[in-house]
Order: sequence, then C-alpha cells, then structure tokens
Amino acid sequence: MKRREVKTIALVAHDNKKAEMVNWAMRNKDILSKFNLCGTGTTAKLVADATDLKVKRYKSGPLGGDQQIGAKIAEGKIELVIFFWDPLSAQPHDPDVKALLRIAVVYDIPIATNKASADFVINSTLLKKD
Repeated sequence: MKRREVKTIALVAHDNKKAEMVNWAMRNKDILSKFNLCGTGTTAKLVADATDLKVKRYKSGPLGGDQQIGAKIAEGKIELVIFFWDPLSAQPHDPDVKALLRIAVVYDIPIATNKASADFVINSTLLKKD
C-alpha cells in the first residue's frame, strides 16, 4: 500500500486516560503538528483545545468512532494509531475496541497503547519515511 506524503495519526483514549493523552499531545505538539490528526469525539476535542492543533473529529468511541477509525485504516487513510486504553476498566464498547486493535494489526498499522510506546513510535525515524 502506497503511503501518502503527510501521514495521518489517529488519537484515541478511554475516559480514564484522556488527561494522559492531552498531556502527551501537549509534550509532543511540535512533532504532531507535522501530521494530519484525527480522533474519537471527546479525545479529539480535548487535544485540539489544549494544543491548538487541528484534529478531525469522529464520533465518540461507544457511538461508532472506533469503527470509523477502523474504516479509515482499511481505506489506507490512517498510518498510525495512538490509543491510550484502560485495561483495568470494563468498556461497554469492548467489541469495537477489539475490532480497532484487530484492524490495525491486519493492515500492519503501528498502534501505541501507552505513553512509552507512543513516545517510541512518535520519535521513530521510520515514521518520517514514505
């Protein structure tokens, strides 16, 4: 699959991880500004408000946002997912979360699920390659 010139990063965070995502995005604002950004409902809004970056907003995860992002991955329109998920809390939309994780793996899209992996991925020289 040919990658686009400006890559798109999807930002997703469960409720207990939204503040962590916002803080991470603020710390990495300069790097994130070089990419197209999108995200699920509240996460996208919080990141956009905190960083002044443009973040395309999809629906909230439980209302179909996870599925929308999965569809964009399948269309070749998202190259990286940063998904701060909460493994200690039950999620009512858990099947959608698993589907998003699965589609990222099927399409060989990097998916960072915590700050440590997000830091490694966002600073990788591989992210800057076509």
